Amino acid sequence: MNEQLTWFPVLFAAIFTNNILLTNYLGMCSFLGASREIKTALGLGAAVIFVMTATTPLNWLVYHKALVPFGLTHLRFIIFIVVIAAFTQVVEMLVERVSAALYAALGIFLPLIAVNCAIMGAVLFMVIRNYTFPTACAYGFGSGVGWALAIVAMAGIREKMARSRVPRGLEGAGITLIIAGIMALAFMGFNGMVNLN
Repeated sequence: MNEQLTWFPVLFAAIFTNNILLTNYLGMCSFLGASREIKTALGLGAAVIFVMTATTPLNWLVYHKALVPFGLTHLRFIIFIVVIAAFTQVVEMLVERVSAALYAALGIFLPLIAVNCAIMGAVLFMVIRNYTFPTACAYGFGSGVGWALAIVAMAGIREKMARSRVPRGLEGAGITLIIAGIMALAFMGFNGMVNLN
């Protein structure tokens, strides 16, 4: 990691220039499935922000304070998955208790946060890029916000397109992937500002 890269450029880059969904295409399954309505997209986006914000710094602590000192870095994938799954279970219980309608609308996608590759990707990028703890916190939050921003924008577009005429061969996932590609091109406009790679 560049030593001069502080938490704010990492936060900005995680949301815009290195958006985990539109740049790395991680988390596409739930993106395609839960982006039909803005309300559902907002709920799933908030859950992803919460899980990613909590698990990235927690996994940083586990990795740097337990796995590295004891030479157990080969267990990192298993440990990271356990931490993510535990937090996902907490989020699922909270959503069910707070909003039964949102819980029903999210359906299978809420438990799938545990295996959302965007969350695991954020944790692995944090390790690969050797972020400090504050930078890891900013990256986890920024990645969650970037993912949520992308799914809410897609939901808004898809709601508008419900009243549009789409060619039969492009209905559903086809037009959604084309829109995601155009959104990714739009986010590339920020690329010269901050790049994490």
